[in-house]
Amino acid sequence: MIKDKAFYREFFSLYVMLVLQNVIVLGVNLADNIMIGSYSETALSGVAAVNQIQFVFQQIIMGCGDAIVVLGSQYWGQKRCTEVKKISFSAMTLALSAAVILFTLALFIPEKVVGIFTPTDAIVASGVEYINIIKYTYIIFAITNVLLATLRCVETVKIAFLVSLATLLINCSINFVLIEGRFGFPELGVTGAAIGTLTARIIELVIVIIYVAFYDKKLNIKLSGYIKIDKKLYWDYMKIARSVVLVAAMFGVSTALQTVILGHMSDAAIAANSVSTSLFQTLKVASIGASATTSVIIGKAVGTGNIKKVKDYTKTLQIMFIIIGAVTSTLLFFLRIPILSLYDLSAETKYLANAFILVLCVTGFGTAYQMPALTGIVRGGGDPDFILKNDIISIWCIVLPVSFLAAFYWHWHPIAVVFCLNADQIFKCGAAAIKTNSYTWIKSLTREKENG
Repeated sequence: MIKDKAFYREFFSLYVMLVLQNVIVLGVNLADNIMIGSYSETALSGVAAVNQIQFVFQQIIMGCGDAIVVLGSQYWGQKRCTEVKKISFSAMTLALSAAVILFTLALFIPEKVVGIFTPTDAIVASGVEYINIIKYTYIIFAITNVLLATLRCVETVKIAFLVSLATLLINCSINFVLIEGRFGFPELGVTGAAIGTLTARIIELVIVIIYVAFYDKKLNIKLSGYIKIDKKLYWDYMKIARSVVLVAAMFGVSTALQTVILGHMSDAAIAANSVSTSLFQTLKVASIGASATTSVIIGKAVGTGNIKKVKDYTKTLQIMFIIIGAVTSTLLFFLRIPILSLYDLSAETKYLANAFILVLCVTGFGTAYQMPALTGIVRGGGDPDFILKNDIISIWCIVLPVSFLAAFYWHWHPIAVVFCLNADQIFKCGAAAIKTNSYTWIKSLTREKENG
């Protein structure tokens, strides 16, 4: 373990803010699920189906942001903020393209989009009611997250926490009033939940734009910059984004396919999966925060060219990841009963949700190590291609084929299928340990500074 107190101050000052931000971001989805779940199980399943679509989309947008951090943090290590801004401009074009595509699909074929996840007409109808409003958040979300990722790679993270807190409060307040119709407002159910999320996203974007325009002192981002693309940095970014965004998209799709598999087994399974994954995702933020923090710290260290520091950081961080995993799995185990009691679920759905959470207690420990080791250290150090290859083999060549066979050919119980779907979180730890400690991922991605 490193003895330098400055390292721990730097790590935890970023980590705490990023974890709190992600807790709140996912807390919005959890609050939606709890409030909708207490209103109607059919409504819960419909919202869950749409949230799977949003999850894939959000993973892609976050991948665009993570690619900014991979490349931009190395420039930040050299205090070259102009290049960081140019990278952000490139990322915005990619993120907005993804947002426009999803918005168009939701606008013209919402029934087919929602129908991917469940064959039940009542659930599809509820999902369509939700997506008809929520689709307007897609472009807003893309802009907000590119700006926040740009700030993150220069170690500005408090604004993200404050924005997320405002989003949670606004969303929950509107949900409380509109879902069941309180204080004289109409009972809107799923539509009320969607209105709450849309309102929160709009206010979130306004706050971020005001901060970037008037309060940020590191980057001095101007709107005019977004119509000027540096071709060299654009292609540098796209080279990184190709791997990072593809990994994020594959992860989002594989997670959505979990809902597809379970949703075609039984309606109880899809509702139980929504409940269990919402709780798990809220605690998984400890690992997500570790990944995001590590990516900035490692990228910054690689940018300075101090390889000894990079190696010392790597050894210490791996020990910290294991500790984080033990804590989050223990919390997940003890929180499952009180959280499940908040839902109005059938006996079968509650039984499955409890069992799914117990599976995630085991696989989540692996997540806490392999995720920050691979996406934080290896990718943050300059080697995003390894994560792409690793995910193609583990998820698409092993996990998904076995899970489909288990569900539809071998007809295993949903609990066994859920274990199959999450098994890669365990065996990817081996690849993560070998690659991380080989140090072959240390690569400088920056260009030489041009004179003038």
